[in-house]
Amino acid sequence: MQSLKIICPNGHLGFAPLRTESFHIGVAASPDYIAADSGSDDVGPVPLGSDTSTSPEGWQRHDLEEMLLASRKLGVPMIIGSAGDTGANSRVDLYVSIIRELANKHGLKKFKLGYFYSEVDKAWLKTEMRRGNTVQGLDGYADLTESELDATDRIVAMAGVHPFIELLKQGADVIIGGRSSDAAVFAAPALHHGFAADHAYYLGKVLECASFCAEPYGGKETVLGEISHTDVQVTAMHPQQRCTIASVSGHAMYERSNPYEEFFAGGQLDMTHCHYEQLNERTARITGSRFLPSETVRVKLEGAGKVGERYVGICGIRDPYTIAHVDDVMEWAKTQVRARFGDSGYELFYNVYGRDGVMGDLEPLRHQPGHELCIMVQGVAPTREMAEELTMIGLRQMFYARLPDVKGTAGSVSFPLDEVLHASPAYRWTLNHTVEVQDPMQLFPIHLVDAGI
Repeated sequence: MQSLKIICPNGHLGFAPLRTESFHIGVAASPDYIAADSGSDDVGPVPLGSDTSTSPEGWQRHDLEEMLLASRKLGVPMIIGSAGDTGANSRVDLYVSIIRELANKHGLKKFKLGYFYSEVDKAWLKTEMRRGNTVQGLDGYADLTESELDATDRIVAMAGVHPFIELLKQGADVIIGGRSSDAAVFAAPALHHGFAADHAYYLGKVLECASFCAEPYGGKETVLGEISHTDVQVTAMHPQQRCTIASVSGHAMYERSNPYEEFFAGGQLDMTHCHYEQLNERTARITGSRFLPSETVRVKLEGAGKVGERYVGICGIRDPYTIAHVDDVMEWAKTQVRARFGDSGYELFYNVYGRDGVMGDLEPLRHQPGHELCIMVQGVAPTREMAEELTMIGLRQMFYARLPDVKGTAGSVSFPLDEVLHASPAYRWTLNHTVEVQDPMQLFPIHLVDAGI
């Protein structure tokens, strides 16, 4: 092949439905593949730990149906990575069942449905650790200990291109992947067709978030990436969007601590010497990317462990004097919680929106709060009953805070709701690590079945 075209209609399938107008324009461009990533750890550890999706199934089903019908109409493969937000085994099974249901619903001719799992067995990982295989921490995490592993409810490994390529070799028409590198979803078919890794991995990087690489900003619009033996080109499909030097190079820096590198199982994409050109109003051309293979294969692991049950309460403050002493108000409420439950065995959090609720201690205007504050109180405890009570105390006692110079009994704090609300259980990230494997397929068992009629 002299070139290969892939369309990506959604940077996180299911998080919000893809826009059909630009998607159908992309389909009309006769792509060789239709692909999308469906996962992210941006949603936090709760979905992985609780084995759920943060996206409504209806939205996920919508995108899968659009992509499946288009891929079968064109006769080209369809690839999904990180099924159901987390890529856990249950999410892969959910997507496989949806694909089968859709195939029967639309009477689609029989096709090959491939999928792979990504969950990691804790017992296997503990055995590896005891054999001396250090599970190395990333981004400030210490190397994994057995106690932290024991505190983990679920682990997924992040696949590289390898299981996707293997399923393509076996003739899969539709692939549902477990947890995967976003870029691998697109790099894999390019590598499968013989294109250089230097360009294939950049193709994956630029396509992973769909129209995030285009301007003006518009979520969930389709973009088309084309790889040749000399370059990568990316084109916005929405008539009012364009891929420019600024938007494409800017996206290369997206979610990177270092804007010039991205790591994969088996190597690193080096974007230091990338060169960007504007081919036409809606298309940018990229050259100069390099892929640097590593001597060993290290696979990223993500794990989540449950902290406790959680309740949430909300209140508002308009009184200027109370706003000026809001830290004293919250401290008063915390003191009442400690009087009831002691100093440990629970967690209590206050987010002050209108002061530093978004950025916390990094907020440069922290000492210039707005005229009105919203405070969200989160209580976490081993049981629902305890979490509800401590959150109620932490919320309501702000109304009773004793401040100097206050002589009135009302007007300091308002409650939009009298009750506190049961929220999802609280989880924390326990694993943000890598483990060395001898075989890049070792943690990703693949399956191939028939679907359709």
